[in-house]
Amino acid sequence: MTSSSDPLRLVVCGTDTDVGKTVVSALLVQGLQATYWKPVQSGLEGGGDRQRVIDLLQLPEHRWIPETYAFQAAVSPHWAAELENRVLEPERLQLPPSRTTPLVVETAGGLHVPLTRTWRQIDQLQRWNLPVVLVCRSGLGTLNHTLLSLEALASRGIPVLGLILNGPLHADNPRTLEEFGGVPMLAELPPLHPLNAETLSSAWQTLGLGLKFRAMINSPDH
Repeated sequence: MTSSSDPLRLVVCGTDTDVGKTVVSALLVQGLQATYWKPVQSGLEGGGDRQRVIDLLQLPEHRWIPETYAFQAAVSPHWAAELENRVLEPERLQLPPSRTTPLVVETAGGLHVPLTRTWRQIDQLQRWNLPVVLVCRSGLGTLNHTLLSLEALASRGIPVLGLILNGPLHADNPRTLEEFGGVPMLAELPPLHPLNAETLSSAWQTLGLGLKFRAMINSPDH
């Protein structure tokens, strides 16, 4: 964790692929006025997730950090690297130097996605020791995926700031996840139409995320 005098640095992880990590990352980057970094990107069609965040927010160059590794194929990073005869070296995934602004790090895939044949995403999270915002689907299947992910994070001693459910609002899953997961439900983010900087800003305000994150930043544990 960071000291109370440092800007907030957090990692956005997902319980699965395509759960909305990039949209939630954009939401947090805009709301926190943070810098965005996705250190490992697999799949470069359309410029990858970094370009998607840049385009969504019209993010200036000083507010994003280039990937350490960017692979063409939209597959697990360990295989994407092998397909290009490249070697992903975890030692190169060092956190950038502290800045005056918060940092939002977006991971590639879920917790146990291999970055190499001997190093998984959760190993990297443990090395970084930054607090995690876990992005989950809102609907059927999310209870098992989310609780397994929380159990994995707890087993490594990785701190969790809370959950963000992405998708159509669900009548029971938020309550059940809070009860069984033991971490805060930060927000339920419904589909945004259109998806752009304005609707993300409106969602940030409606969901009260500014107040929630200010409370975290000012808490003794930060």
